[in-house]
Amino acid sequence: MSTRPADDPQPDLDTVLAGLRVVAIPMRVRFRGVTVREAALVEGPAGWGEFSPFLEYAPVEASRWLASAVESAWRGWPEPRRTSVPVNATVPAVRAEQVPAVLARFEGCQTAKVKVAERGQSLADDVCRVAAVRDAMGPQARIRVDANGAWDVDQAVDALGALTAYRLEYAEQPCASVDELRELRIRLARGGIDVPVAADESIRKAEDPLLVAQREAADLIVVKVAPLGGVRRALEIVGECGLPAVVSSALDTSVGMAAGVALAAALPELPFACGLGTVALLEGDVSAQPLVPERGQLPVRRVVADRALVDRWAASQDRRAWWRQRVELCWPAQL
Repeated sequence: MSTRPADDPQPDLDTVLAGLRVVAIPMRVRFRGVTVREAALVEGPAGWGEFSPFLEYAPVEASRWLASAVESAWRGWPEPRRTSVPVNATVPAVRAEQVPAVLARFEGCQTAKVKVAERGQSLADDVCRVAAVRDAMGPQARIRVDANGAWDVDQAVDALGALTAYRLEYAEQPCASVDELRELRIRLARGGIDVPVAADESIRKAEDPLLVAQREAADLIVVKVAPLGGVRRALEIVGECGLPAVVSSALDTSVGMAAGVALAAALPELPFACGLGTVALLEGDVSAQPLVPERGQLPVRRVVADRALVDRWAASQDRRAWWRQRVELCWPAQL
């Protein structure tokens, strides 16, 4: 059943499909297993929206991303409370010697999120990478790590015990399940390991995103606009959870990133730098004025897709057909 208000502007499927543009942009470095980022764009009366769930997501999960794109393009966003938002640098699971070059793409950022627990790598690789970030950014910088739920509780305790020497701001989704996160928080406290736990997948991929708060399984939550169904729904979840929130992104183009910035701008409080700087990891963008960090901040503004750049990064015909079919499959679930 739809939860949209009666006056919420909603296009029909044919309208969305008629304006759909699909791009395929190479990554500067491999990130989350992705080497080429595909995204579908659509323009409505409120501006541009982006539909770019990762390729493996099933229609029901991906439908929330479609609802977010429709909100962006047809309804627009709530009024902002601030004119800019602080952002963090994002360091993929690269070798330690590659860290300075990655950080150089995030001008002025004083916080870094470092990917850890990459398949095929060791804890020693993670420690070297985090150490390289600390060395490059200095003692005042904030460092957070993201394991994407790859550790079990024992592994998480060992890893965070080893990484705590680098004064972590928090660990994002160190374990996969809510029960594991709860147990990990208890184990860390008992062991004197002062690393707060943040929930990401346990919010955006959960049937009940409030369970994390109810089970006291995290110190803070990470929220992404598209996986939660739009800016307004994400605002509701933050309010209902009652935990401090970090706004992050899902490797979007500047069109999708603008929705994340809109959420960060609308939150009553913004205690953490946001993970909204990942356009810097793409070889190109769909906007002539991409949303990339300047002095560690992103401006709060709409992004207009440049048609020449959309053409420049246009996906192949078969990929365009695949994305059109994906929209058709997701459409009923996002209503």
